Amino acid sequence: MRIWSAVLLATLAAACARADNAPPVATPSVVISDRDAPIGGPIDITYRFAVAPEAPAFTEDYWVFVHFIDNNDELMWTDDHQPPTPTREWKPGSTIEYQRTMFVPKFPYVGETQVEVGLFSMATGARLPLAGETAGQRAYRVAAFNMRLQTDNLFVIFRDGWHDAEAGGGGREWQWSRKQATFAFRNPGRDVLFFLEADQPGVAALSEPQRVELRIGEEVVDTFTVPTTGGRLVRRVDIPAGRLGAGETVEVTLSVDKTFVPADVPVMRSSDARELGIRVFRAYVRPI
Repeated sequence: MRIWSAVLLATLAAACARADNAPPVATPSVVISDRDAPIGGPIDITYRFAVAPEAPAFTEDYWVFVHFIDNNDELMWTDDHQPPTPTREWKPGSTIEYQRTMFVPKFPYVGETQVEVGLFSMATGARLPLAGETAGQRAYRVAAFNMRLQTDNLFVIFRDGWHDAEAGGGGREWQWSRKQATFAFRNPGRDVLFFLEADQPGVAALSEPQRVELRIGEEVVDTFTVPTTGGRLVRRVDIPAGRLGAGETVEVTLSVDKTFVPADVPVMRSSDARELGIRVFRAYVRPI
């Protein structure tokens, strides 16, 4: 029954692809930074949409859907998002290009991963016709990479100053910091790239953006501001070996200039009495 169902779905998808004679509004393409991507590690994805010269004006701000498919054609995860330039600003004959950094989720899978993209309406779910290799239902195959086991990263420990881990939809996990919190990892004795994925969903509680500082000992290695829009950010910090110190373990201290307590913010309607800094999804260290 499972085989016949798969055959039927494939036949229907092929039929839909043949029947879709609508002119494409754009041609999508994707470039992935790593052909072999470690599970749990960061990859840079460059998205490019070449808008057709005869494309009509976009009537709404469409979203980009991104599906990551295993070698059994099963969906593993998504990275749906709004492009930085809203589609209503896309002009016929123009090219829209931007980059996103994402972390490969911790799936129990190793092997080739297909990337499919498309444009859809958040209001109706309707998808737009694009040019390229179709996977059916106006999803288009644009790239592939290999998921592999981690071999070259350094395990990062959330040591002090963190609240308990939490989880949400799509397998996402995070930990809230207090005003000050520390990470720790083994000193590799060479230069590293330190990645930090974080956001601030509690912007209603803050009158101005937060300023975040990362230090090793007394030395500041990075400072940044958390977006007031509540959007996710990924910081990457080049840290030379000489700034890691001489110890076997490196401690990175994260400090925020302001915190909040959800229970003290009426608009949040929360009973959460914790002092919260920023929400961190991932800290990752890659020797270079």
